[in-house]
Amino acid sequence: MIRRRLLQAIPVVILATFIVFGLLKLVPGDIAVTLAGDNATDERIAEIRAMYGLDRPFLVQYGDWLLHAAQGDLSKSLLSGEAVAESIARCLPNTLLIVVLALFIAMAAGIPLGILAASRPGGVADRLVMAVASLGVAIPNFWLAMLLVAWFALGLGWLPATGSVPLSENPWESLRHAILPAIALAAGGVAEVSRQLRSSLVETLSSPAVRTLRAKGVSSTAILWKHGLKNVSVNLLTVISLLANRILAATVVVEAVFAIPGMGSLIVHAAILRDFPVVQGVVFVMVLIVVAINLATDVLYSVLDPRIG
Repeated sequence: MIRRRLLQAIPVVILATFIVFGLLKLVPGDIAVTLAGDNATDERIAEIRAMYGLDRPFLVQYGDWLLHAAQGDLSKSLLSGEAVAESIARCLPNTLLIVVLALFIAMAAGIPLGILAASRPGGVADRLVMAVASLGVAIPNFWLAMLLVAWFALGLGWLPATGSVPLSENPWESLRHAILPAIALAAGGVAEVSRQLRSSLVETLSSPAVRTLRAKGVSSTAILWKHGLKNVSVNLLTVISLLANRILAATVVVEAVFAIPGMGSLIVHAAILRDFPVVQGVVFVMVLIVVAINLATDVLYSVLDPRIG
C-alpha cells in the first residue's frame, strides 16, 4: 500500500510544482532587470538572463529545475545567492513547531469537548460546546492572532509578541514564542474537531448495535470508550489529517503577524521580490510535507481498520 501511495504522490508533486512554476512566469516584471540594477544596458540584462537560464524555453527551465530538485538541489536565491535548501532548513523548524503545537492544542481541547457534547445531545453542555465551536470557526486566524498579541503579550506581558528562538538553543523560550501563534492556528481546529467528533459519536451511539449493548446492561462509559470512540476513530483521523494540512497553509498569515522567520514568511518575502527559486523550493517542500501527512494517514487507516487497504 505504501508503495502504491508513493507512486500516486509523484504526479501530485509534479503537477503542483509545474502549476506554481507556470504562475511565477506570469508575474509582471522582469527579474533580470532587477538583478542588473538601475541604468543597466540591454546587453547586461541579456547576460543576466543567460547566466540564470531565464532565456531558455519554459519547459526546459522547469525540467532542469525538477531534475535538480529530485536530487536535493533546490537552486540558489537570485537575490542573496544563498542555497534555497539552506534557507528552508533554517526556517522549516520554526513552522513545524507551531504547526505541531497547534495540532496538539486542537486535539487536546477538541476531543474532550466533542465527547462532552455527544454524551448528552441537546443538553446544556452540547449547546455550549456547539456555540463555542461556531465562534471558533467564525473568527479569522489573523484577527485572533492580533488579539492574542494585544492581551497576552503587550497587555499582560506573559508571552513574547514576536520572533522565535531555535528549539536547539533554548527549548523553553522556543515554546514560549510558539504558544500564541499555535493558539491562533488551533482555534478553528478545536471547533472543527469537536463538531465532527460530536456528530460522529451521536450517530454511532444512537445505532441499533449500541442500543443492543445498553439492553444487555453494558454501562454508558464502557459503550463510549470501547465502542463509540473506536468506531469513529477513522473519521476522527480524517479530520485531524485535513486539519494538519490547513494549519500548515495558515502559517503564512500567522507568521506575518508574529514576525516568525518560518516558511510562510520566507515564501511571502520571496514572492514580493520575485525570487522565483525560493518560492518554488518552498512550494516543493510544503507539497512533500502534505504528501507525507497523507501517507501517514493512509498507514494509520489500515492500523485502525484492517479492512481499509
